[in-house]
Amino acid sequence: MVEGSYPPKKLLHTLMGEAMTVPPIWLMRQAGRYLPEYRALRREAASFLEFCYSPKLAAEATLQPIRRFGFDAAILFSDILVVPDAFGQKVSFESGNGPRLEPITNAAEFGRLRESIDLDILTPVFETIVRVKEALPSEVVLIGFCGAPWTVASYMIAGQGTPDQAPARLFAYRNRALFQDLIDRLVAGSIDYLAKQIAAGAEVIQIFDSWAGVLPADEFERWCVQPIKAIIAGLQSRCHGVKIIAFPRGAGSHLENFSARTGADALGLDTSVDPAWAATRVETGAVLQGNLDPLALVAGGKSLSEATAKIMKEFGGRPYIFNLGHGILPETPIAHVEALIAQLRAGT
Repeated sequence: MVEGSYPPKKLLHTLMGEAMTVPPIWLMRQAGRYLPEYRALRREAASFLEFCYSPKLAAEATLQPIRRFGFDAAILFSDILVVPDAFGQKVSFESGNGPRLEPITNAAEFGRLRESIDLDILTPVFETIVRVKEALPSEVVLIGFCGAPWTVASYMIAGQGTPDQAPARLFAYRNRALFQDLIDRLVAGSIDYLAKQIAAGAEVIQIFDSWAGVLPADEFERWCVQPIKAIIAGLQSRCHGVKIIAFPRGAGSHLENFSARTGADALGLDTSVDPAWAATRVETGAVLQGNLDPLALVAGGKSLSEATAKIMKEFGGRPYIFNLGHGILPETPIAHVEALIAQLRAGT
């Protein structure tokens, strides 16, 4: 146990298995609309995709929460859907309606995708990483990321976000071989993409499987576990020693041996997971990350302090990273984030 110390690269120390009284903290979507400086920056780009592909703007968005809050990690400002874009699928973002893609509903539409990812399209993302690394404080870790194949495929099939991912689930049942081909293509592309992120300066990778929770057990194994396992194995063979966090949102009881099954170094827990359950049922070799309710952060006050204290109590004694159970909400008061950080760093 490291008592009250703040070693360089706290997040890396934790991912190597070191338990700390004061855990490292970063927040999913920590660069976003709850920050006035982000809202001002966002107005400089005509579209969200243009924003993601502007190294100057994306680097500034990545750095803003580090300057304001002193988080222990910065996460690359981008989007999981730059991967379909780099495969040749038309992607856009409509204000108030989220992403829109040209749906893939049959073999002919799948055939219009590139066979391999075009990393040249993603050059601005790698340039963003270089810019961020040059400006980050030495003790702050830079996290790169991608969407897990199942989650990315669900958008590619439906052409948009859906409540239960029924279009992708039906496609997977009806077109097993074709869906497997899509997943395999996304696995290979994700490995290439993440390896380039690491080469540019990312030190840790998070894989977001935001829609893992809609899958029944057998489908979960096939479309969530196996693709993430393949990405981790492929990435670690090319980038030795890289630490990887998996975030299978909604996975429930599948979390018990998820790290062992996939090779992930750390496991992100969503808001629905009871910290007491996770502390005893998730394998002891896995670093845990999470899982404060974003609405508790919006509420603030006693609800926030009690929820924070419970997480710290349950995960004390094992390596863990403090985070939310999902992304920070736009209506979150900045003062509540400041209060959270103060409580954590006071060890209470």
